[in-house]
Amino acid sequence: MVMKASLQLKMGQSLTMTPQLQQAIRMLQLSTLDLQQEIQQALESNPMLETTEDDQDDSPQEQDTDHTDTQETTEPAEATSSDDNWDESEWSPDNNSAETIPDDLPVDTAWDDIYQSAPAPVSRGDDDNDMDFDSRNPATETLHDHLEWQLNLTPMTDRDRAIAHALLDAVDEQGYLTVSPEEIHAGFADSGDEDPVELDEVETVLRRLQHFDPPGVFARDLQDCLLIQLNQLPADTPWLDKARLVVTHYINLLGNRDYAQLLRRSRLKEDQLKEVLELITSLNPRPGNALDQSEPDYVIPDVIVRKDKDRWRVELNPDIAPRIRVNASYASLIRRADSSADNTYLRDQLQEARWFIKSLQSRNETLLKVATRIVEHQQGFLEHGDEAMKPLILSDIAQAVEMHESTISRVTTQKYMHTPRGIFELKYFFSSHVSTDQGGECSSTAIRAMIRKLIAAETPKKPLSDNKIATMLGEQGIQVARRTVAKYREAMQIPPSNERKRLV
Repeated sequence: MVMKASLQLKMGQSLTMTPQLQQAIRMLQLSTLDLQQEIQQALESNPMLETTEDDQDDSPQEQDTDHTDTQETTEPAEATSSDDNWDESEWSPDNNSAETIPDDLPVDTAWDDIYQSAPAPVSRGDDDNDMDFDSRNPATETLHDHLEWQLNLTPMTDRDRAIAHALLDAVDEQGYLTVSPEEIHAGFADSGDEDPVELDEVETVLRRLQHFDPPGVFARDLQDCLLIQLNQLPADTPWLDKARLVVTHYINLLGNRDYAQLLRRSRLKEDQLKEVLELITSLNPRPGNALDQSEPDYVIPDVIVRKDKDRWRVELNPDIAPRIRVNASYASLIRRADSSADNTYLRDQLQEARWFIKSLQSRNETLLKVATRIVEHQQGFLEHGDEAMKPLILSDIAQAVEMHESTISRVTTQKYMHTPRGIFELKYFFSSHVSTDQGGECSSTAIRAMIRKLIAAETPKKPLSDNKIATMLGEQGIQVARRTVAKYREAMQIPPSNERKRLV
């Protein structure tokens, strides 16, 4: 078979995103913190952009010239703030040539080739007010560091200190030993020393370490952890001996909340067992959590909702990002007939600045539009709480604002709304629905609130089972299965009925 090379001409349609559209989509899905970093990078990489204050908003507006007008402009072009409507006229004060600044780049141009973002530098304030980063953000001490610090203050022989370091390395984040003392001893026995470490030495060092802070560290298991804490309490602590008895011999019954067996075997009366359980529950089963290193997550709301004269008003948070505009001084340096490298650079940077501000305006407008529709649909929640939440899906908002569902998904991801009832992610207001006996619909969020309310009002001695909760909801006209109740309960991190049982 002989293959011949040939040329063919084909026509077809394809959808290609311009660099401007790529940037607008990317900015739409940025969170507040990511958006602030994006703006900072743009301000550092593009000399045409600058921040503007409220007292500077009365500056002269941009001078507009028609594309076909040949009259020479005498006033330098001024930039508008991010709240102004942009006009597509030229920015150059010199109109001697018909050359115009293009509004769009070719579709085969990648945005990364045009917009090169620089890393955001560390902002520096006044010397009098600027503090060192380490002093403002001190390094948090870990559990291992805390135990190491105590070990360095404890007098020990070199032999015991080596054992202590081995035990310290075996402690997890919650303060428990991940290996047994026997395994620690085996590790030293394999070292081939002439005077091998004995198991009794490991046990002795372990008992010393179990007196470290926080109480309960270096425990083998939960029972050991609770006993260590009980042994460190003052001898005159009420019910201390009975608490040791329950933890030592009946911890399995305690974990299963089998209070009937616990009462019978411990020979305690109900009021006595209640006092013992109060003492045991005051202990910390995870002592390492006292030095939890998780950093707090600060949420900056993108949208603020408030009630004004019986009407709910939605507005963007003015503090989420600095207001930016085009630097009028640099924009006035552009000469239309000049094709030098410097002039070309300024012209390109000006176009990028205009694109960036337009993308930022588009993001804010879309976010405000979507948030307004959500508030209109969920006024019952704002007035009465979770139980009044209505079913809502992405397609409902997409049809209302005439946008695609994917756009609504981007807008509602990592965007937060400040309401009189708290701060919620926009996705919180979206939920599926369950049909009611009256032919209506009830949102899953409202059902979760009802389940939480029923559990909060239950009798601690006889908590409600998932089947009983489903029956009680059915009496209110909401038909849900037992497994659905269990799924919602687990999503709210509420334990099952056998674990909610209390002795009162």
